Amino acid sequence: MSLQIEGVWKGFAHGGSRQWVLRDVDLEVKPGEFVSLIGHSGCGKSTLLNVLGGLTTADAGEVRLDGEVVAGPSPDRAMVFQSYSLLPRLSLVRNVHAAVRSARRDWAAEKVDATAERYLHGVGLWEHRDKRPHQVSGGMQQRCAGARAFAVEPRVLLLDEPFGALDALTRARLQAQLIDLWSSESETEMVVMVTHGIDEAILLSDRVVVMSNPPGRSVSAVIPVEIPRPRDRVSVIDDPHFRDVQTELLALLYRDQAREVEGAVA
Repeated sequence: MSLQIEGVWKGFAHGGSRQWVLRDVDLEVKPGEFVSLIGHSGCGKSTLLNVLGGLTTADAGEVRLDGEVVAGPSPDRAMVFQSYSLLPRLSLVRNVHAAVRSARRDWAAEKVDATAERYLHGVGLWEHRDKRPHQVSGGMQQRCAGARAFAVEPRVLLLDEPFGALDALTRARLQAQLIDLWSSESETEMVVMVTHGIDEAILLSDRVVVMSNPPGRSVSAVIPVEIPRPRDRVSVIDDPHFRDVQTELLALLYRDQAREVEGAVA
């Protein structure tokens, strides 16, 4: 079974007309896949993620998870945002507890406690569990947000530029931690991530989806990343396939940018 996106359109009112941000999106994400969405600002990456998460409704088309239509938020799909969105008055462990209790009301208290401990250990935050968000760094807050999302044990994890506000070293650490947690600890089957980073998309993904601005369909290309796992940053950058994919993605993004400029001039 899989996450299927079929003929999805989404528009917003703009200047008396409707501006179509998502245009006839067709995509399938299979269990065990990590898929990244890249493209210029305004191309609909975050809008598509919100549709997948059930936070906004498509104007046309459907999203299905294991054949069932996605209609609103569900514990089967968890989201992590760049802004962390932790509850400021709660400790890190209580932030995780609150999310799990809300999403998994049928779980016993012992399972909630054990799950929170498991994932906070997984991101290296158990010893900081009683601290509040303002008492830890931005990187630690993002690690907590990731632990909180994994602890809900969603089928699909949706990431909206989760590392965009972090420095390069912290970002590299959290990228590695994300993959380790996903592949070894979690029940999560599929990951979809929005990013502006080409290298990040190649490092983490099995496929990279290139999205474009109007005119034309939103998805302009889907590029496979055929680099064996497990991966580390040094070996991936030295892999010839990395350079091939990087060059292809850059060419697609430059082409889309040129088309947008031509359209504005015309």
